[in-house]
Amino acid sequence: MEAYPAAASPQKAAMDMDKLISHQLFSLLESKFLFGAGAGCQSSGPGTPARAFLDGGRVRVLAIDGCGAGAEDAFLAAAVLARLEAKLREQAEDPDARVADFFDVAAGAGAGGVLAAMLFLRGPDGRPRYSAQEALAFVAGSVGKKDWGGRRGRWAKLFRRSRSGEQVFRRVFGDATLRDTVAPLLVPCYDLATGAPFVFSRADAVESDAFDFRLRDVCAATFAVGREPVAMRSVDGLTAISAACAGVAAMGNPAAAAITHVLHNKQEFPLATGVDDLLVLSIGAGAGASASVPGGSNTPMPTRSPSPRELARVTAAGVADMVDESVAMAFGHTCGSSYVRIQAGRAPTPLHADNAAAAAGAMLAQRNVESVLFRGRRLSERTNAEKVDALAAELVKEQERRRRSPLPNVAIKQVGTPRLSSATTSSSGTATARTVSTMPSPASWDSRR
Repeated sequence: MEAYPAAASPQKAAMDMDKLISHQLFSLLESKFLFGAGAGCQSSGPGTPARAFLDGGRVRVLAIDGCGAGAEDAFLAAAVLARLEAKLREQAEDPDARVADFFDVAAGAGAGGVLAAMLFLRGPDGRPRYSAQEALAFVAGSVGKKDWGGRRGRWAKLFRRSRSGEQVFRRVFGDATLRDTVAPLLVPCYDLATGAPFVFSRADAVESDAFDFRLRDVCAATFAVGREPVAMRSVDGLTAISAACAGVAAMGNPAAAAITHVLHNKQEFPLATGVDDLLVLSIGAGAGASASVPGGSNTPMPTRSPSPRELARVTAAGVADMVDESVAMAFGHTCGSSYVRIQAGRAPTPLHADNAAAAAGAMLAQRNVESVLFRGRRLSERTNAEKVDALAAELVKEQERRRRSPLPNVAIKQVGTPRLSSATTSSSGTATARTVSTMPSPASWDSRR
């Protein structure tokens, strides 16, 4: 005789129903806690593409870490952005396309802040002044030098508060300020005067001269590798900053700050209401200067006690990883498509100028590491290079979607009228006339000097 399962008792059926209801309630509360109010009915499920609001595309965010004081710390980001720019030009069929054309906001800390400022600096023609390939060449020229913040190297001179360092800064940025960028720019530092993080923001600079700083000072503040704090003032002389290194004290990974800025800046991003409306590229510091010790030895920890700088780097890397985990949790199941994190492991050999190209290829060939909700990290099936190529295709699609949309989802603040680059109320009592749309050349600055 064929056996049939016994019918469930009313008591057991009631218990099963209670378990189901409890599970559904927990899932709803969990979604609201992680993704905000209303996420329970709007968040994307597994395998479902992120919701594009009003078919106008997503706000595109670029975030670059800054956890160390070596050229190697910016090398991965520069290599990734150079490859991304090449793929964007290829897929968009525009040989003059720049990285800044495909991002709505950029944030960078430490070495990443310098790269972001270079790529988003507006040139005399209104276009981005530097390409990603030029930025990569600039960084590669300093790889293998004694110290990025030390005594040698072109880039080392940038971050020393010396006469030669200031001259190099002026050749790169001229008299440009935060207003002179093609898109919103965020660069964090730690203000010793107030004992709190301070974020240099183009949006604030457009609103008031009291928050407008020269880019050369902004980059020095976010790096601040010296023992002495970097003192600076806004263009009107009313706001004073005494900056310490942003990589440790403020935010080595500025992705969370950039996302917060977009979601709360309703003037420039009026339609961005949640992470479903964002497309974020976050680039880690990669193989830093401390990845290997002189002589080719890969000892995990030297026999001597770690220096304060080494301890600070470990702390900054831990903070950056924590931010990465938090952001990945916020994006949930859309993490792989709407939030892309590129971070390579340590270089197998010390980086030098002669092997920089090979090292860049090796880092891009590494398998990508993804943060998974409640499961830590895992190796992706795709390499960093494949992730970058896929992101380039997605950015081009977002650009096309935005062109077809009747309603713009981004309204970048514009500077209404030209102003003086040095306000008439500055502490020096001098002013230099300059229009916002034109960045002076280093030669013209030297003649005025």
